[in-house]
Amino acid sequence: MATHIPVLLEETLVLLAPRPGGIYVDATVGGGGHAEAILERIAPGGRLIGLDRDAEALAAAQQRLARFGPAVVLVHANYTRLREVLRAQGVEAVDGIVMDLGISSLQLNDPARGFSFQTPGPLDMRMDRSQPQTAADLINRFPEDEVRRILREYGEERWAARIARAIVRARPLHTTTDLADVVARAIPRRHWPRRIHPATRTFQALRIAVNHELDDLEQALPDVVEGLGDGGRLCVITFHSLEDRTAKHTFLCLSREYPSGPGPSTRKIWTGTMPAPRVRVLTRRPVVPAEEDIARNPRARSAKLRAVERVRVEPNG
Repeated sequence: MATHIPVLLEETLVLLAPRPGGIYVDATVGGGGHAEAILERIAPGGRLIGLDRDAEALAAAQQRLARFGPAVVLVHANYTRLREVLRAQGVEAVDGIVMDLGISSLQLNDPARGFSFQTPGPLDMRMDRSQPQTAADLINRFPEDEVRRILREYGEERWAARIARAIVRARPLHTTTDLADVVARAIPRRHWPRRIHPATRTFQALRIAVNHELDDLEQALPDVVEGLGDGGRLCVITFHSLEDRTAKHTFLCLSREYPSGPGPSTRKIWTGTMPAPRVRVLTRRPVVPAEEDIARNPRARSAKLRAVERVRVEPNG
């Protein structure tokens, strides 16, 4: 099995600042790359709790992190359940949390998972294979206007209407390559994007919809912050503009540095008068990979890292 290459690893460690004896969470443990580096820095006496909704990713992480023994606990759970998992582990607050929201190479390289159109595979795209709805269910059963909405909203696809119409006409679709071919034919060739396959945005949109990624992120971030102790840090790595925008706006709201009020992605946490600031923003601009990192790991090209630090909240705040 190829070793998972963590994105923006050194930059994350600088901002997270893990220290020996601390308690840390990797809320999207994936192949265990970030978790391994954190565990090396929090010994002796440190503890890491790793979550992932993907049972196969957890198995890979278990193997990679086995040498740390009881210092690491891995839990099959979505990061939306982070506070619940911490309570079950007897932890009130932690010193730092990492969330790498990208799809892992383990998932992309397995045709049976359906995340990639490089080789034929089933239209699955579930990060948690215990959930019922797959990408095939979505594109073969949803009405055309809902498919169009998903492509436009989650893929920011300018050709959403044409692609949705083509998908409905070609149904039923069963494989990733079948879908990619339909999308490619729906977009005029002269308008194909230069650096990515014309189906890339469609696959992104379907994956987000199947896994409820943006809804989960919007719901979870304010609660994740509440799991930090005073001075604890949260690092979030995103891979497309919708995720990055949600993280940015949420952090600005929680720091009370967003004078114009919330956008659609943060309206749920901005109700009436905002309480005292919960965080201090550590990254005025997102941290992006260096060119040598992109050359070593091409999937890092679109990565952006943002970080905040939990501030003390006075009892009347």
